[in-house]
Amino acid sequence: MRYSLALVLPVLLSVGCGSGSATSKDAGDTTGTGGSTATGTGGSTATGTGGSTTTGTGGSLPGQAGNPNGSCSAGIPSGGQPASVANPTVIGNGTAASCTFSALNAAVGKGGVITFNCGSDPLTIAITATMNLPTTKDTLIDGGNKITLDGGHAVQILNFDSANFQANETRLTLQHISLVNGKTTPTDMIPAAPQAACSQGYDDGQGGALFMRDGNLTVIDAIFSGNQAAQLGPDTGGGAIYVEGSKHGTLIVGSTFTNNSGANAGAVGSLTGELDIYNSLFENNTATGHDANGDDTTMKMCTVMNNGQYEVGSGGNGGAIYGDGNGFNIILCGDAVLNNTAGKNAFGGGLFFTSDDMSGTLSITDTTITGNTGGSWTNVTTGSVTNVGTAIGVNAKSITVTNSTLQGM
Repeated sequence: MRYSLALVLPVLLSVGCGSGSATSKDAGDTTGTGGSTATGTGGSTATGTGGSTTTGTGGSLPGQAGNPNGSCSAGIPSGGQPASVANPTVIGNGTAASCTFSALNAAVGKGGVITFNCGSDPLTIAITATMNLPTTKDTLIDGGNKITLDGGHAVQILNFDSANFQANETRLTLQHISLVNGKTTPTDMIPAAPQAACSQGYDDGQGGALFMRDGNLTVIDAIFSGNQAAQLGPDTGGGAIYVEGSKHGTLIVGSTFTNNSGANAGAVGSLTGELDIYNSLFENNTATGHDANGDDTTMKMCTVMNNGQYEVGSGGNGGAIYGDGNGFNIILCGDAVLNNTAGKNAFGGGLFFTSDDMSGTLSITDTTITGNTGGSWTNVTTGSVTNVGTAIGVNAKSITVTNSTLQGM
């Protein structure tokens, strides 16, 4: 999850640093060629605060999710339709009081289909500890347009952590539900270095609401708001969601991401995994790191190793959406990406996508990307689209843009 643009933007030579192995958080180096345009502007930073958890009614209803002002004219793939909730484990017996965290946590640990019977009113369930998902059994959590899971600015809400990388067929589906105020507590601090340019912050703490490694994810009609990943670090982030090493990728349909933050990937981050987003809204998300990241191979700026390189910069890439790695594509169709912010001296206020092997493609259709802040560049090896405006930083094989509004164009 690394890009050395802060150092090499004038010549557009280096993208990515690190390895793409099953034990690495990051993807590898490549050299980009072809048409390119670039601009470099800063952004702002933000931090979050802790808090306590409460149980009660209220919260944003999942039925209000998605882009209110547009949709994908080609429709959504079949996998983006709401999944069957047959044969569920039902949380609750018809009252709000019966829908407890302990009952939900036990059900999540077993996997399978999970639904709720908590009465007629919307309900917020306080999540007081991270719920660990099984990695060998599919899980579907359906909130029925009534349930909000609230991390209380204290805990990550869901965690799926398989030891493999792009090997697992298991899928998590979240539909008709809200996940709010999730927060990671990073512990893997980057050691202090004598040079100010060396990377600072943490190497862990991804996924404020959901972290997923070596699993496959579908999100339908869901709201993610106020979630926080680690706020500083070159290779961490994903304010709401961070998925790494997914065999079949992430599919998001008709969902809303607002006011989430992380060092990189203010809302959603994907490392080496397909990222396809339909009819969704990303607004006011923030990448809180700064100075992007890269490998100072000359050791002129940093003489201390982190993640196997002389790493400089502390993140800030991808105010809303982030993708990095080999061999995957990003599709945006029917989306609105509005008023998101990359970090100071970092890139991609709306979208950051670096295909490290330059095999990935970017498709933008029926989408509006405006009001975002951060540096930008476009670098492709083929195709007629060589500039996608000032909200996007991208290295890709090719780009297609159809019926879309992109800031700076």
